[in-house]
Amino acid sequence: MAAPSYWLTTDRLALRRFTESDFDWLAELYGDADVTRYLGGVKSRAEARAFFDARILHYYDEHPGLGMWPTVDRATGVPVGFHVLNHIRGESIIQVGFSLVKSAWGLGYATEMAAAVLRYGFDNLKLPSIAAMANRENHASQRVLLKIGLERRGERAFAHPDYASAGPMAWFERDAEAWRTERASNAR
Repeated sequence: MAAPSYWLTTDRLALRRFTESDFDWLAELYGDADVTRYLGGVKSRAEARAFFDARILHYYDEHPGLGMWPTVDRATGVPVGFHVLNHIRGESIIQVGFSLVKSAWGLGYATEMAAAVLRYGFDNLKLPSIAAMANRENHASQRVLLKIGLERRGERAFAHPDYASAGPMAWFERDAEAWRTERASNAR
């Protein structure tokens, strides 16, 4: 069996592209009501399939450098969630995001990899700004977004059906120049 092709790594985690063999894992993740509480709720297997094809597999070719990737525990090779750097649906805005399986909650994985994804977006892709949103009640995700260097900038609602039912979301954003300035200042 070939070694996984990780394209971004941290001390404990790695990202790789989703493959067809990951579908069952993703369908199981989207079947967990606790995990999907702030992701729009549980998806049926058919809904997960449509999402997997359109928003993951085809997205890689349509938007080089961007996507949704399984977050893998490097010690075990087991997926513990996913991280994204992609367009907010129906928008031109690039967002960073994440979700983890319950067994990975509270271990710092979301912050560790989200910081690396943000750095990749600014340093490698040269994106001028990156945003994020979180359900207003999802305080854990909001803390992660602040820890990685995004700034809370009020609330925003989106018309796309994937977000509309949640109502206004906590909105976070950062432009590359301010992010780099802050990192340089913190390094001193």
